[in-house]
Amino acid sequence: MSYGLNVIILDDDPDVCMTLKEIVESFYTWGEVHPFTDPDEATDFCRSEEAGVAIFILDVYLGDRMGFVFLDAITDKFPAAYEDTIVISGEASKEVVDVCVASEITYLLEKPVRPYALQMAVRAIVAKYIKFAKKILDDPILAAAIGKM
Repeated sequence: MSYGLNVIILDDDPDVCMTLKEIVESFYTWGEVHPFTDPDEATDFCRSEEAGVAIFILDVYLGDRMGFVFLDAITDKFPAAYEDTIVISGEASKEVVDVCVASEITYLLEKPVRPYALQMAVRAIVAKYIKFAKKILDDPILAAAIGKM
C-alpha cells in the first residue's frame, strides 16, 4: 500500500467492483485504488497493512455475509473505518439505514451508483483528512502533541 489515502473497494459482483474502480480512478489522485470481490482477501490485505486510514467502498451484502463484518475485522488497523466508509446497496432498506446510522457511516448510495454521487462522497472523506493535515501544518503545538502519541 502506498503512503497516500488509499481506496479499498469490496463488492462480490466483479462487474460492479470493476465499474466502481474505474469511476474512482477517473478522479482520484491521493492514493491507490484496490478492488476486491472476496471479503477474506480484502480482510487479509487490510490486516497486512500498517495501521492507518483509507476510504472504503463497501457493498452491504457480500454473498452470505454482511459487509459490516469486514469492517469489524479491520478496525484495529483502521480505527476510522466506519466513518470512512461509503456503503452501496441494491436497495437501501430501513434495516440498512439503521445499521449505517448506528455504525456512524454517513454515506449510503444505491445501485446503480451515480458517478458524481460517489465522487462527492469520496471527496468529502478526503476533505476531512486534508483539513486535519492543514491544522497540523498551521499549529506546531498540535503537531508536537500528535508526534508524542
